[in-house]
Amino acid sequence: MWRISCRGRSLELGTRSVIMGILNVTPDSFSDGGRWTDPERAVARALHMLEEGADIIDIGGESTRPGYEPVPADEEMRRVLPVIAALRRAAPDAIISVDTQKAAVAEAALGAGADMINDIWGLQGDPEMVQVAARWQCPVVVMHNQHGTEYRELMGDIKAFFRRSLALAAAAGLPGDLIILDPGVGFGKTPLQNLEVIRRLGELRELDRPLLLGVSRKSTIGKVLGGLPPEERLEGTAAAVAIGIMGGADILRVHDVRAMKRVAQVADAIVRPGRGGFEG
Repeated sequence: MWRISCRGRSLELGTRSVIMGILNVTPDSFSDGGRWTDPERAVARALHMLEEGADIIDIGGESTRPGYEPVPADEEMRRVLPVIAALRRAAPDAIISVDTQKAAVAEAALGAGADMINDIWGLQGDPEMVQVAARWQCPVVVMHNQHGTEYRELMGDIKAFFRRSLALAAAAGLPGDLIILDPGVGFGKTPLQNLEVIRRLGELRELDRPLLLGVSRKSTIGKVLGGLPPEERLEGTAAAVAIGIMGGADILRVHDVRAMKRVAQVADAIVRPGRGGFEG
């Protein structure tokens, strides 16, 4: 069990599955691009996810779908900062994450009211990212990523990546207990490798850090289901989420908060008896 300080807000991990609601304020995200680009609508969506049971709202202003077009930092900030600031005013106790690979965006987002950083390059992309996190002493989701899909040994290489990220954090003065690990389903992996990561998730427990799993509506699920589009991947997502919880996932990053909250409650009652909230 871990208790992570999110700039004065406490995030308890290990007693039950924590739900991170996805809020893409982009015109081109693979699943919901263009739906939440208006700040007012975006904040209303975030508040709705909180009502449905989200513990964290993860706000991103740059799509990272396969083949995405990079967004300049100033444009990314234009998209996310008004939403973060307005959500902080509307929900003072909410835990807000900024999903960005750019240190300048992360810094501005933390200044606008975000509590944590979700970095798809795990502190190994933008060299200034670890300095920003250390300066703010904020939690960071360190996601595994790489160019290409070649591995010597899949889980061994992922663990080596995480050890490098943890070493970078320590050298910058960012405590290891502020690091959350995400194996990066859908990033630098084939569909079969994605399924293997989910199946072998428990092997990452040896790193003694909380685990985040992001499988919601991913293309691998669509492929398994015969090419179904993102909006028809709910049941497949539910299966992957439940198996992920059995494998040790502490945080689930999802689009469909209400449904996945229910999946997590049942999975927790099975795999975390006495800690998942169900007492019979």
